[in-house]
Amino acid sequence: MRELIVYPTIKTKDRRKLKVKTLINSRCTNTTITRKTVEEKGISTKSLPRLFNMYNSDGSRNREKTIREFIPLKINSNRHIEQIDAVVLEIKETDLFLGHN
Repeated sequence: MRELIVYPTIKTKDRRKLKVKTLINSRCTNTTITRKTVEEKGISTKSLPRLFNMYNSDGSRNREKTIREFIPLKINSNRHIEQIDAVVLEIKETDLFLGHN
């Protein structure tokens, strides 16, 4: 599988701008930000209106099992800006998985 790592700037609801290591082509359905990044950077989260289960790319359940929160973000990569909601989950190797959503 080919993967692409980029370092876009994300803008949080409180208008902070942060550079994050992002994996593209992660086979991830939802854009996901790592809990570690959220905690280290002090990023505020919002509760999801409806909880849902999360599975890893190999089909196994993620350690956190249920997604409960998200972060509304603006992602800026080479002047291309997208508004997206990133679910918060324990992931490894990168700060953000850019999903299909």
